[in-house]
Amino acid sequence: MTVEIDFGKVFTWIGPIVAFAAVLWFAYTGVSKLRNLFARRGFDERDRDETRRRWREVEQMLRQPGELGRKMAVIEADKLLDQALKSISMPGTTLGERLKFAAYKYPDLREVWWAHRLRNQLAHESSTHLDEGMARKALAQFKRALERLGAL
Repeated sequence: MTVEIDFGKVFTWIGPIVAFAAVLWFAYTGVSKLRNLFARRGFDERDRDETRRRWREVEQMLRQPGELGRKMAVIEADKLLDQALKSISMPGTTLGERLKFAAYKYPDLREVWWAHRLRNQLAHESSTHLDEGMARKALAQFKRALERLGAL
């Protein structure tokens, strides 16, 4: 007795099975990568101490007379936030990209966008005026963001 195998039928079933297995594999690896990406990465006490030290320097810059101290305080606070987001492995090549991604996990970080845009304006447009009220508002937003991330 000989058994004839219809390879046409076999191949019509193998394709969908392989495709289904590939979809399952990609879904599993994608979910595990997302889970790792969103896993809570925290700051140890040494990191928080360093961030607090640098934040005190930012506050001292704000107290300096003249506009230059205020501008430097906003720019340094922006750098501090960027470093904090890098420390918790937020993806992106710029702070703007990291903020966009971080806003999914920390929706209240959207409030810091105004301060970040102000920093960009200060860094790229030398004629930008920064009064004390705007500087204080920006620093308050940066501080809330750092506290929300657990860096301060």
